[in-house]
Amino acid sequence: MNETRASLVRRLAETPEVGVAIACVVVFVALTVDKSAFAGAVNLRGMGFDLAQYGLIAIGESLVILTGGIDLSVGALLGTSVILMSWFNVRAGLPPILAILVTLAIAGGVGLMHGLAVTRLRMAPFVVTLVTYTVAQGVTLAITSGASITGIGGLFGDIGQTYVAQIPLPPLLFVAVAVAAWFFLERTYAGRQVYAVGGNPEAARLAGIRGNRRIVSMYVTSSLLSAFAGIMVLGRMSVGSASGVGVGWELSAIAAAVIGGVSLVGGQGRILGIVAGTVLLELINNGLTTLQANTNYTNIVLGCVLGLAITADRLRARSIARRG
Repeated sequence: MNETRASLVRRLAETPEVGVAIACVVVFVALTVDKSAFAGAVNLRGMGFDLAQYGLIAIGESLVILTGGIDLSVGALLGTSVILMSWFNVRAGLPPILAILVTLAIAGGVGLMHGLAVTRLRMAPFVVTLVTYTVAQGVTLAITSGASITGIGGLFGDIGQTYVAQIPLPPLLFVAVAVAAWFFLERTYAGRQVYAVGGNPEAARLAGIRGNRRIVSMYVTSSLLSAFAGIMVLGRMSVGSASGVGVGWELSAIAAAVIGGVSLVGGQGRILGIVAGTVLLELINNGLTTLQANTNYTNIVLGCVLGLAITADRLRARSIARRG
């Protein structure tokens, strides 16, 4: 009996989702007790909007990390997508739905370029996506000259302001994407191939898995989710802003992934943990705002949480390797 209990405790300790879920509950309860407004409907809805934005790019980032890569462009590409949709709609006169489709096509093309550069040219993912990060920020400023684009079509506002059973539409869309990603990774052969490619590329190749195809598809998905998150942001703001949208969000996406148990070397991690990691980061960010903490401390806290998550990931990997 004692051995069974010890084995259960050990498995729970090695399951990152459990620790993150407990941390979410503890942080939420602590902030609710300290600030009653934290659990108010208005604040929870605002957190839902933030969760949708950060969560979508965190899922995309995690899919790339699972293959053993990294995508530093998710935040900058989100910001550029906001400007492109605004420009196509207002300046080029395209209907909102067509502006969205064209922007998604461009984002998908960027992801395809990332995947081909990594698989065909053997370029480092860090370098490839860093180039896009820089170029995307330059494109945003070149299109707008630093000024916001106003007069956005009503469809964007509808997306950002529609409620279903008193719940904003964006977090519901995020849940739908998370469920789809979970089903893909946990219940499909292609999803298991993603884990195989990230965990042991050579073994995957010998098993006949087309690793390059899986890697390319994950980069494309990551870029598409960045653009999709841009739709949420534009719907919330109702203006194409070039000031700070998406800047630094790639760090939050990576942090959410690592905190949720995604290994930076690839092949390990689950959607449940990624969602929990995103929720924890949002609770911390919103909690600091609710407590009226100095905004300069937000990045310090985020960096410390990310550092602890990476350390825990390495210790967990060493423990599993030692027993194996």
